[in-house]
Amino acid sequence: MSLLPGRFYLDDFFDDFDSDKKIMNMNCDIYEKEGKCNIEIDIPGFNKKDIKMSVNNGYLTVEATRRENNDEKDKHYIKKERFYGSYKRSFYIGDVDYDQIKAEFKDGILKIEVPKEKADDGKKYIDIN
Repeated sequence: MSLLPGRFYLDDFFDDFDSDKKIMNMNCDIYEKEGKCNIEIDIPGFNKKDIKMSVNNGYLTVEATRRENNDEKDKHYIKKERFYGSYKRSFYIGDVDYDQIKAEFKDGILKIEVPKEKADDGKKYIDIN
């Protein structure tokens, strides 16, 4: 299993020129422990109900959406840096048992445990009659 983010490595270089992309980035750590791959993603300021996870064609996708509270119309902002909108991050996890994926969200950190993909050396043995 690769667990590489679903984007090209040089994309990070171009993010330095587009400040909006840096704000929407979901930073993560990926590590192996006890025979499983683990992903820890920082998603501060969100509630569990604002986060969705899905798996499709070997890609694990995490999405989070935060909506701006427009209840107070009389506010006149001097500076506004907090991001409202959608965050999205995908990881290639390969052919794993999706029912074995576990996730926990606590203190702004989403922890995901993914079983490792079964190793396939590409060989197939054929019985001879």
